[in-house]
Amino acid sequence: MRVITIVLLIFLVLLQYRLWFGKNSVPDYLSLEDEVARQKIDNDKLRQRNKLLYADTDDLKSGSDAIEERARNELGMIKSGETFFRIIPNKKKQKKG
Repeated sequence: MRVITIVLLIFLVLLQYRLWFGKNSVPDYLSLEDEVARQKIDNDKLRQRNKLLYADTDDLKSGSDAIEERARNELGMIKSGETFFRIIPNKKKQKKG
């Protein structure tokens, strides 16, 4: 009976070692769980960005307003007959008091 108890205790110690320090142990599981949570957050951000890009492409496909807005903002284009004014803010901030 004594031998069986010793063998069972050795098995218990070996299993506990594998559980806490071996491959695929509890700390590995917890770190992977954190990594999955971070990846879900990253995926949600990318999903939101993709929605914005799809909406932008749909706007560009459907109407000329989006194309005109892009041409004005990115290329600095103006329509014929329009006057372009550029307002440059002061670099120095005026202090009160």
